[in-house]
Amino acid sequence: SANDLKAAEALAEPGLLQPDIGTMALLEGVVLNKSGAHPGKAKIGTFPTKATQQVLAALMPALNDLMARIEVARPKRLALLAAERNATLHAFAAAFLPRYEASKAARGWLDFDDLILKARRLLTDSRVAQWVLFRLDGGIDHILVDEAQDTGPDQWQVIKRLADEFHAGRGARDTARTIFVVGDKKQSIYSFQGADLAAFDRMRGHFARKTAGVGQDLVELSLDYSFRSSPAILALVDATLDRAEGLGNSVHHLAFNQALPGRVDLWPFLPKSAAPPEKEWFDPVDLPTDRQAPAVLAAAIARTIRDMIDAGTMIATRAGVEQLHEGHILILVQSRSPLFTELIRSCKAANLAIAGADRLKLAAELAVRDLIALLAFVDTPEDDLSLAAALRSPLLGWSEDRLYRLAQPRGLTFLWQALRTQAADHPETHAMLTDLRDRADFLRPYELLERILTRHRGRQALLARLGPEAEDGIDEVLSQAIRYEQTAVPSLTGFLSWLGDGTLEVKRQPGTAARAIRVMTVHGAKGLESPLVILPDTGTRPAQAKDQLLRLGPDCVLWKSPSADSPPLLEAIKATEKAAQAEENMRLLYVAMTRAESWLIVAGAGDAGEEGAGKGWYDLVAQGVAAAAAAGMASLEPLLTALGPGQRLSCLPWPDAAPARPAVAGASESRSAPSVLPHWTVAQAPSPKSAPRALAPSGLGGAKILAGDPGALPEAEALRRGRQVHLLLEHLPLWPEADWPALASALLATEEATLAAEAEAVLHDAAAVLRAPHLAHLFAPTALAEVGIAAPLPELAGQSVLGSIDRLLLTPTTVLAIDFKSNAAIPPDPASVPLGLLRQMGAYAAALAQIYPGRRIETAILWTRTAALMPLPTDLVMAALRSAIP
Repeated sequence: SANDLKAAEALAEPGLLQPDIGTMALLEGVVLNKSGAHPGKAKIGTFPTKATQQVLAALMPALNDLMARIEVARPKRLALLAAERNATLHAFAAAFLPRYEASKAARGWLDFDDLILKARRLLTDSRVAQWVLFRLDGGIDHILVDEAQDTGPDQWQVIKRLADEFHAGRGARDTARTIFVVGDKKQSIYSFQGADLAAFDRMRGHFARKTAGVGQDLVELSLDYSFRSSPAILALVDATLDRAEGLGNSVHHLAFNQALPGRVDLWPFLPKSAAPPEKEWFDPVDLPTDRQAPAVLAAAIARTIRDMIDAGTMIATRAGVEQLHEGHILILVQSRSPLFTELIRSCKAANLAIAGADRLKLAAELAVRDLIALLAFVDTPEDDLSLAAALRSPLLGWSEDRLYRLAQPRGLTFLWQALRTQAADHPETHAMLTDLRDRADFLRPYELLERILTRHRGRQALLARLGPEAEDGIDEVLSQAIRYEQTAVPSLTGFLSWLGDGTLEVKRQPGTAARAIRVMTVHGAKGLESPLVILPDTGTRPAQAKDQLLRLGPDCVLWKSPSADSPPLLEAIKATEKAAQAEENMRLLYVAMTRAESWLIVAGAGDAGEEGAGKGWYDLVAQGVAAAAAAGMASLEPLLTALGPGQRLSCLPWPDAAPARPAVAGASESRSAPSVLPHWTVAQAPSPKSAPRALAPSGLGGAKILAGDPGALPEAEALRRGRQVHLLLEHLPLWPEADWPALASALLATEEATLAAEAEAVLHDAAAVLRAPHLAHLFAPTALAEVGIAAPLPELAGQSVLGSIDRLLLTPTTVLAIDFKSNAAIPPDPASVPLGLLRQMGAYAAALAQIYPGRRIETAILWTRTAALMPLPTDLVMAALRSAIP
């Protein structure tokens, strides 16, 4: 081009052949990239025009010299660029880290690294270290370091300082002290948390020298026995990983459970799917399909598990032979890739019990995003975007066209206002949103979510659209709402703020799930085990330096640069990290395989790596299966899997299958529904049995008034008169006598159509009772009024009674229950009291006898018309309670 030609002519000027470092990048692009040449070897023929070629031919000596100089200067330029980037990083860190530390200190927060670093500082600070060590030395006799292969250098420094006094002669106490370190270098998989195998080896040498210095020996023991896995699993592990990089010189195990049958199934590797057919222009470009390899593999695994459970497959465990169920199965993946989510979705679609993801990013769950959008609108009705998202979500189910017709003509009006204006056209949507907005100020976030999911059928709509895998996110956002309400004032605005910017990641514990399939990463499964382990994620994963910060020595951190702009120093560090990561990947495979007790299934999809190159786990396991069979460690036989022909490595006879279980309808596309539905699916559900209602003591039957009472009122009037007297006797004792008339008028005004004369008569009777000196103790402050009581009574064949005692007087030895009666005719003696009243008092006595055992129970009736208190013999009321109703 003309610009290239001008650049070449300029470069021919001797004075311009002295470019500075900043110009080198431009020159590299012009000369190296445009000419297609490598340093020292320009290719003139690659330029399009003959004129340009002639010019460059004349300039070739200068260009070759320039390219040679660029080749020499390139590492320096990249080093300068990296130095500038790192200077910027450290300048930012110098400003950010003090503020970060101050913010944590203001809140009293410490993270895990703080605990380690502050403990190390306390033990190494010359001002206090000796005193601290002396004090600790007086109380530490033994140090146990567990999982030592995952212990980082900073942690080792703490251990080292604590153990220094062990080998310094006489300490605070003259007693023998020991250090015991347990670790397996083959299981070191937490380098991202600071684990360092080099530190492990250095500390072993350190303690060996320390113990030798005081005339002791450092005893090293090797535990070759495996107490978990069967011989077949261990044979494969040894054959696959023997002399693998990162696992030491040799891998050799002895099976403690020699009689435990075992098998390893190797499924055929599922290659990458062919290019999908042409999509519609409006389809998302990343829309997953059932033809993609992860989806196909996940569906095959779920279908196989379903078939094995339905067929009554037996599995050998250390506890004995058991029938296979979901709780026996552990599925391990290398990362939470699309295969991870596909496995959960497929297992739920096959109606398998599954514990769900061990880590859940709430914002990544579509169901959660729909719920948050709806809550955001309820909290802020002017939020048009949230309302639009909620309308298009399964919660409200609007189409794109329907939303457009509402939103486009509205102008500057808020979307909610436009919807309210057209409420008649969208009655269901308007009713739901209005209901939520009306209750948002009165319901807690959890209650509001439950109202959306239950009353407005939100859960049903979300699961119908998104599938059963959406349940995990729905249940977790409910759990987060409960957790929020336990720590803060439960407001909707606060809850939405508490959820944050969508980066909230919830860690769950599927390792404790009972009778449910667990799907997790190998890192999360460390320390777990399962009779059946499935490894579906065995494709190639090229090693790469994932961290943005590279460590150069213990106190120097560098910012990783892109490979094209990386100086040799950074490239060397990245190469070292990649090699270490490749070794850790082998240890990760070791951990994954040794989680299995008796059955291991290995499958894969995607990129298997080069044949025999050992790039992927699948290739390594396939080589191990062949090697174990060739060495006679186990027998090898063909196997027909859900993906085609495979292989099975086994030893010892496998237990026979149990009788097949009935198929689960709808669990698989290949499984047809039964021709006759089970009886329970068509039978009418029985009516629920209602609990027997408690009886009122006043409703146990029998007469309530004396026979032939000429002054008896009609039943409705008598009941009203009794309520009125009870009401006054309950409240008037709490007020001065001068206030009784006004108070009585106010109280009786609540009764229907109470005449003034009637109210005066009621007040007269109540006042006479309250003024009677012989009744003063009934209305003393120590007496209890309107005491609720409930109890099952053996006298009534266990039937419960529920009532209220007008007055209850308690002493250390007696209990007196008094009931007010406003009868016009007063019985002359207790024997003449109507049966219905005696049965009522008997129910009180029987219930109080259960509540106050050891006390004498007494009952009495206060006749309000005459202010007479009539004690009732206990035998009389109990006999009436037990008697049959005539």
